[in-house]
Order: sequence, then structure tokens, then C-alpha cells
Amino acid sequence: MKKFMDEDFLLNGEVAKWLYHDVAKDMPIYDYHNHLSAKEIYENKKYESITQVWLGGDHYKWRILRSNGYDESFATGNKEPYEKFLAFAKTIPYAIGNPMYHWTHLELQRFFNIYKTLSEKTAKEIYDKCNEMLQQNNFTVRSLIERSNVKTMCTTDDPKDDLHYHKLLKEEYFKCRVLPTFRPDNLTHIERTFFKPYVEEVKNLGYNLENIDDVTNFLRDRIEYFHNVGCRLSDHAVDVVMYEETTKEEVDVIFKRALKDEKLSVVELSKYKGYILTFLGREYAKRNWVMQLHIGALRNNSAKMLAKIGPDTGFDSIADGPVAAPLSKLLDSLDTTDSLPRTVLYCLNPADNAVLAAMLGNFQGGGIIGKIQFGSGWWFMDNKYGMINQMRDLAVMGLLSRFVGMLTDSRSFLSFPRHEYFRRILCNELGQLVENGEYPYDKEVLKEIVQGICFNNINSYIAKE
Repeated sequence: MKKFMDEDFLLNGEVAKWLYHDVAKDMPIYDYHNHLSAKEIYENKKYESITQVWLGGDHYKWRILRSNGYDESFATGNKEPYEKFLAFAKTIPYAIGNPMYHWTHLELQRFFNIYKTLSEKTAKEIYDKCNEMLQQNNFTVRSLIERSNVKTMCTTDDPKDDLHYHKLLKEEYFKCRVLPTFRPDNLTHIERTFFKPYVEEVKNLGYNLENIDDVTNFLRDRIEYFHNVGCRLSDHAVDVVMYEETTKEEVDVIFKRALKDEKLSVVELSKYKGYILTFLGREYAKRNWVMQLHIGALRNNSAKMLAKIGPDTGFDSIADGPVAAPLSKLLDSLDTTDSLPRTVLYCLNPADNAVLAAMLGNFQGGGIIGKIQFGSGWWFMDNKYGMINQMRDLAVMGLLSRFVGMLTDSRSFLSFPRHEYFRRILCNELGQLVENGEYPYDKEVLKEIVQGICFNNINSYIAKE
């Protein structure tokens, strides 16, 4: 029986161990998609308690607390910090097979040098030790980033954001580059309740969005503004892939109908969203940006909890809508005019893995290595089996060796050991191919492949400032 999460955790065989310990382990991190705060990085925030940094915005943890019978006061509510931590400590032993169990103990080990397992018995000791250590200077936000060997990170930002803290961070020395990411969901999801309030909000920037030209002018201006601050990526929550051929005149009518709160048909939504995404893709391509499409979330399933505590609180799940045909049409509409940017496709439904892995090959080329990427296992799939299945489907249908690797998609500055988790799984997968005689034990090539997936591929893929 193996020891619990020792130095060879998830590594089976000598090749896997060599790949991780001698090749992958010390590679820097390029965390190209997360939901971390540039303000907290600039201000070098220091956390009051482990509860604040662990449970403050983590819907993964909130979901398992609810599943273990705790009411909302222990997740997003007003229970005292230790009460919330104790509830999590009581819950975590029951998370067998859940990546949360591994992430929790990786974070305790790597940041706090705590190798005891978290439970009701150890809760108070671990809580007190973590809180004591969090007051030390090497537990500020910037210290956590530097200790994790993060060289570049990309936050997620609304087009109307002034990027004030990104600008300030550019002006001073910090070992990690902090870049914004352009995420215009509030204008692409024209059917959502936040659409009209958002149109009102952008008036504060001097934009009156009365027709489709106003919308595209606003988006173009903000893309240029983001570009000048260092942005080289966009991100889109494409919960349902929608695309229909249309004209500017048709989309103008659709936009004006939405402003009047008129109900739009599926075809109208497909025309509007397809038009906007095509426009944005062309703008991204002009600036050599990367476009990220996160496909397949079914959001805000609990109307009761949405009304009570709002979105992004752990009441989302996996959608099962059609992907292949509308996605192909969207990408082809850009490719036909030579304006398809570098694109990363993520799917939340594992049933779509092969769909995306096969789709990549339709639009590669142009002298760009891995121009269209199959993004890493995301959200409900950033677990051991989700990562393995994503990598295997990519390997058999494309070039796993050109994969741009892992990201945290996180709201916690303690989440960077998820890269270690991914790297161990990657090294074990490749090591097993060698051990099984399916790939030669060519150390030079294996080293290039692993270091590429860990850091070098994404570092080359995203254009520099």
C-alpha cells in the first residue's frame, strides 16, 4: 500500500517519477485563466484567517458543504469563521474520490507544511497554525504568487473595467506579470436579466448603446484600451453554442427589440450572438489575441438561491446541448475571411471531448503551432479522470505535445498547487505510454514535450506585449 500523498503521489513507474521530479516539478507557472483580483495583488493583501482565503469565494467547497447537510450559513452565510472551517473539516473526510480532498491537502502541505489530514479531530490545531502563519510576511498575496513560481497570470475582466490596478502593477517591479482578459459576456448574452442594466452602466463611460453600431464601436474601443494595458486574451462563456448567418440590419433590429424587453426567438439569439462573436473574433485576430470559448455550462439552476444570494455561488452544472454544427459554422465564418484568431475551446460536458478534439484539425495551420487548442479539463472536469480523458482524446486526434496545459480558473491565491496536481497526472500518463512500450524512452524528446505542456507552449502561444 502506498503512503498517502507522498512525493510519488499519482506517479506509477520510474519513467513517470523521472518526468515529474526531474522535468516538470520546477517549471514555472503561466496561469492564463483565473478569477483572481488585481486589486488584491496590487495591495498585497494579507488574509485574516484560513477561512477567508479558503472558503471566502470557493463554490466548489460550498457545494460539498451543502451536500454534507450544512445550511447556507456555513457556506455563504454569517457563521463565525471557525464554525465554517470546522464544518469544512468535518466534511472533507467524506470527500473520498473528490479532487477537493487532494487540493485541500496539497495546499496544506505546500503552503503551511502541514502533513496531517484535515478532520474534526485536527481542525482546531490546523486552524490555529494556519492563522498564525497567515500573519507572516511570506503569506501576503504577492508572496503566495512568488512562492508558487507563477511568472504570468491572466485575470478575468469586464470591458468597462478601467484596469486601474493592472496599470499600477505594470509601473512597479513584481516578479509575476498580471495581465487582464477581455470578457464581454454582459453584452453577448442579450437574453439575460443583466443585459439592460449593463447598457445603462456603460453610459458612465460615455457610450449610449442605441443600435448595433454603438455596440460594436464600444467593444472595439474597449478592446483597444485593454490591448494598450497588456491584454492579449479574451474569454467567453458560451453556455450554448449559437450561430446563424445574418446581416447587420437584422442584428440591429434584434438588439433594439432586446432593449424593449421583447422576447427573442432562438434564431434571433443565434443571429445576434453569432454576429457579435464573429465581429469580436476579427478584432482579436487583428491584434494577435487568443480567444477562449468556455462551452457547456447550465447556470443558475436554483431560481430560489439565485434570488437569495446571486449568481456564481455553486448552483451551476453541466449542459448537454448541441455543439459541433454551430461551433463549426462560427469558426468557419472567421476562417473563411482569414480572421480566425488563436482559439482555445473548453467543454464542460465530457461527452463533447471528442467533438472538440476532432474540431481542432479543421482549422489548424497558417504557420501557427497548435493554433486551435483543446483547453484543459475545466470546472467539473478539472479532476483526475477529467484531465486524463481530455488528454487522451487530444492525443489520439491531434498533438498532445502542443497542448497549452493547465490553468486554475480559481478565485483563491492558494489554488496554484492545482498545477502540480495536473503535472503529476500528465507525467503519469506519458510515463505509462513509455512503460507499456507505446513510446520510446527518449529523454530528450520527453523532456521537451513535458516542459512544453507545463509552461513553454503557452508562453509561446500568447503574444508578448
